[in-house]
Amino acid sequence: MSEFTLQTPDTAPGAARALLQGVQKQRGFVPNLYANLANAPAALEAYFGLSSQFDKTSFNPVERQVVLLTASVENGCEFCVAAHSMIARKMAKAPDDVVDALRNRTTVPDARLQALSSFTRSMVKERGWVAGAPLEAFLKAGFTHQQALEVVLGVSMKTLSNYANHLTGTLTNKEFSGEAWHRPA
Repeated sequence: MSEFTLQTPDTAPGAARALLQGVQKQRGFVPNLYANLANAPAALEAYFGLSSQFDKTSFNPVERQVVLLTASVENGCEFCVAAHSMIARKMAKAPDDVVDALRNRTTVPDARLQALSSFTRSMVKERGWVAGAPLEAFLKAGFTHQQALEVVLGVSMKTLSNYANHLTGTLTNKEFSGEAWHRPA
């Protein structure tokens, strides 16, 4: 396998350098996803742009993490499951039993969040061909057609990062190691 270079704020191509410097300053480290995406500055910019737009959706922080974590589990992305588990617990303040259920593909104890997770999982598995019962269950749980499209946005964001991590073999940063996760064989 060809190895990809983990870029740093000092080694990244010009267009990605400032983005990595900003992350380093804000978080105190550069997540390996970003260090790998920096090899293609447009991909790193796209990820940040999608993330920024997803933060503007009508979903609250916990709901956003449900979408991102569900998509990452469904895609088998070990890095993103670890990172979003930590973000969900520490930053979004998602209940542990919700995060654990998402990571383990078990029933989420909150019916509304379960409906969101199920719809997101269908969206990933069916590559967007979601209609009928899955969409109706999502809407019946109190979500809207707008939010169905916002799930597509979140899945798009995670498809970019999940696939990039698979391609580059991204290792989980030590900062996320407490939430390490391994995809089922």
